[in-house]
Amino acid sequence: MTNSTNENSLMKIFSGNTATYRESLFHAMDDALSRNPRVVIMGQGVADHKGLFGTTLDLANKYGSDRVFETPLAEEAMAGIALGAALNGLYPINTHMRVDFALCCMNQIVNLIAKYKYMFGGRFECPMLIRMVIGRSWGQGSQHSQSLQSFFAHVPGLTVVMPSCADSILTDYPYIIHSYSGPVISIEHRLLYDVKFNIEQTTEHSSNKPLSSHLVRKGTDITIVATSIMALEALRAAQYLSKNAGIECEIIDLNCISHPDKEMVMNSVNKTGRLIIADTGWQAYGVCAEICRIICEKSPTSLKAPVITLGTQPTTCPTAKTLEDYFYPNLQTLTDAVARTVTGKASHGILLPDEHSMADVYKKFKGPF
Repeated sequence: MTNSTNENSLMKIFSGNTATYRESLFHAMDDALSRNPRVVIMGQGVADHKGLFGTTLDLANKYGSDRVFETPLAEEAMAGIALGAALNGLYPINTHMRVDFALCCMNQIVNLIAKYKYMFGGRFECPMLIRMVIGRSWGQGSQHSQSLQSFFAHVPGLTVVMPSCADSILTDYPYIIHSYSGPVISIEHRLLYDVKFNIEQTTEHSSNKPLSSHLVRKGTDITIVATSIMALEALRAAQYLSKNAGIECEIIDLNCISHPDKEMVMNSVNKTGRLIIADTGWQAYGVCAEICRIICEKSPTSLKAPVITLGTQPTTCPTAKTLEDYFYPNLQTLTDAVARTVTGKASHGILLPDEHSMADVYKKFKGPF
């Protein structure tokens, strides 16, 4: 998949400006359809009056219903159609309003899409983008609140990204759609959709290297490796601790969790000697465990203190908001974990921020969508 236009054209357009997560997604979809006539967007809600949370709004009218179209409640069949389209020269962008719905098409994704190139000796490519949405809403409970990135990152042949900011979307999506030859799964967080970002000022990845990890804050006392919205929570915790306790956190946004920048992680931990991993999913057998494996195998003597991992509680997500707040890690739990690790004391004496729910900070929900 190639295109004569530079993949970073969106970054050039938005450089120095602001854009919300939602706006960056919309412009990435619009840009894909405009630049490549082979791109099609398919999924539930992509052509309705809300346009998949506003990320595909009116694109069906602009480009036609043969290129942006609704799909029935038949996820596995639609994934199979996306596979067939990719094998025949189209570039499908298949969307899922919740990552949970993608469980219905695991056979297509894991047994076929991920393996097609290998099963046929590299003669066939399956370039496609599969967008999946995670994150809490207003009490959607067990079957609409899971964060299943580790499922997909575990499978060779699948590339999995978790963009935490508009920069990552505007950098990664054009590269994925126009230049990357394999299937990519992107996990987007609901709570980020309305967050406004200063383009090229939210991170320090000067090269804008796509499908990579990003060093977003330099520090000396501890390394925080974070995914998705937890990268923003890590930045908030770092600013709070710097101001109130003189603790300087180095933060790495993992971004591409299937292919993390191992050298970046190891170099940071070698410098700080302490590591916290903050993920949006369960800790067991997941992203937290994988980063620990990398350190244990490649830099086992770098740690001055035990690793701390943060993620959702090892249970299904409660429906009640009060209980849901305890299910997710937040600014307070992350700040406390950093303080305990750096000071080496459970009773560290550092006043913690009085904040328990990310939903109260990033988005107030009034309905299910």
